[in-house]
Amino acid sequence: MANNQPSDATSSTLVTPRLVRLEKSGNDDLECSLHLLPKPLMREFGHVFNDEYLKFGDSAGDAVMSDDVNDSSTLRLLAIPTNQRAREDLVAVGDHIEQEKDRLLNVFIAFGKHFCEQLRAKGFWADYIDPCSGLPMISLNCNKVYSEVDGMECLLNYKAYNAGFCKILTHPKWGSAVYPATIFAHAPAEVVRSMIESLPAGATA
Repeated sequence: MANNQPSDATSSTLVTPRLVRLEKSGNDDLECSLHLLPKPLMREFGHVFNDEYLKFGDSAGDAVMSDDVNDSSTLRLLAIPTNQRAREDLVAVGDHIEQEKDRLLNVFIAFGKHFCEQLRAKGFWADYIDPCSGLPMISLNCNKVYSEVDGMECLLNYKAYNAGFCKILTHPKWGSAVYPATIFAHAPAEVVRSMIESLPAGATA
């Protein structure tokens, strides 16, 4: 169990981390939050996605970028980081660890696909990162890998440590039994906030 305790929110936070699930009757919870894309991640976002988000939809060319987060019509670059509590310490090795990673991957893929489809149906660009490859799932011709660990450090102030050639994320409550994965969007913050807040709540325990 990690004993590092981050603040509840960083300066980029619009919705603090909360447990949600895709289906009310399900039990696959994800910790989810909403953030303005902070400057340290802007360059990384540009390397990973280039200008793909500007090519989506008819409204992209008419979008007005503004610093006023309270303007409900303003398109903003947003990050929606998710973390799942693993049933195993994912630093360990073995077939059971790989099976758990597969389970967590499938949960996120279903969540990310649903979330992005909902946003795209509203006319806004969205994409999610493949946790296996670090590459975008929807955008084509993107071959720069996104670092989930670096992103969680920046967005949530979660800590990490080096283990050999790997950088291991530690969650303040779950330690290294955590599976990080991120969704990105170019949309009004209030639209995405409403989507997150409308999701069924996860277990409180």
